[in-house]
Amino acid sequence: MASAVVYSLKITQNRRPYLVPQRPITMDNEELTLFRDMAHRALEAEISPHIEQWEAQHSVPRKLWHTLGQAGLLCPDMPEEYGAAGTTPEVTFAVIEEMSRLGFGGIASGYSIHSNIVAPYIEHFGTEEQKSQWLPKMVAGEALGALAMTEPSAGSDVQSIRTKAVKDGDEWILNGSKIFITNGMLADIVIVAAITDPGKGAKGTSLFIVDATLPGFARGKKIEKMGQHTSDTAELFFQDVRLPASSLLGELNKGFVIMMTELPRERLGIAAQAIAAAEGALDITVDYVLERKAFGQTIASFQNTRFTLAEVKTEIAINRAFYEKCADAYTEQRLTAEDAAMLKYASTEMQCKTVDQCLQLFGGYGYTTEYPISRFYTDARIQRIYGGTSEIMRELVARSILGR
Repeated sequence: MASAVVYSLKITQNRRPYLVPQRPITMDNEELTLFRDMAHRALEAEISPHIEQWEAQHSVPRKLWHTLGQAGLLCPDMPEEYGAAGTTPEVTFAVIEEMSRLGFGGIASGYSIHSNIVAPYIEHFGTEEQKSQWLPKMVAGEALGALAMTEPSAGSDVQSIRTKAVKDGDEWILNGSKIFITNGMLADIVIVAAITDPGKGAKGTSLFIVDATLPGFARGKKIEKMGQHTSDTAELFFQDVRLPASSLLGELNKGFVIMMTELPRERLGIAAQAIAAAEGALDITVDYVLERKAFGQTIASFQNTRFTLAEVKTEIAINRAFYEKCADAYTEQRLTAEDAAMLKYASTEMQCKTVDQCLQLFGGYGYTTEYPISRFYTDARIQRIYGGTSEIMRELVARSILGR
């Protein structure tokens, strides 16, 4: 790969690190635009030449994450003291958007887990020892993060997990398994949800930072999926994994509270991915219909094409407006769980619908892997499932309306 150092993010202004109890300083529009341009160029140089090969082999090289770290694209809103840029979360969302707009849906999902979920978990709830140990490595791409909550029998119901951690002197012994874990095959650090007080359900759940090199940690074979082939997904197993007391993330039995606290940010990231991917699909569709001819004229001249594109653009614009409102609310620490659920539901449903409409305009070519629109299509489908299914999102919104 070409050297990524030339793309390194340079933000020299002194900024207050993003912390939950404080209101962060936002970037102005000019700064954010400059960063987007830098990120876009870096991603095109480092990923575009290889994306077809990686899609075909259903994996990305581990070196990619180190390259993204060198480029200053990993965990940009982590504090400067850990080697990051000390920006606000909107910069991380911007990277997710640029990856998604370029059609790198699988890589965007892996990036989001690493930079938008695992790193903030550690920064917001970790001890100074945990932060110092892991955040610099995550910023540099030397340690790739994963989040292990979903289990074969628990799905979206994180209150029904069975993985257990039992205290043994100054250590914890972890046993259980997790499934559908993004970055699972390559992860160096995994945040694992486990039962630490049986019988109490969510109130007896804790989170642990698990070093993937520990004895008893094992990965199953890579899970093959219909889309997001560049996002490695795995089943993880824990057999008598001995964890030091310092592995506990946050307070004992407060794991569910932590997860609920961080869900709005996770769903914002998914929405950013959905909206930008829809925008990217629209861009390549416009290029196609302006060139492709049928019955002696371009497809763009047909009323059906024009009305379809108008509908797609309108749906995207509506969702982007809601997304930006929610992103501003998150920055100001007033984003509600209900609004985050509505955003996640609306944006991912929109993504699947609009990308399908775009693919239709490609005709038979849209169904071939030769045209990137097919990747936009298959990558989109999981968005309505992970991070809380559309059905769960509707239930959460309904509860906010009815009070039960």
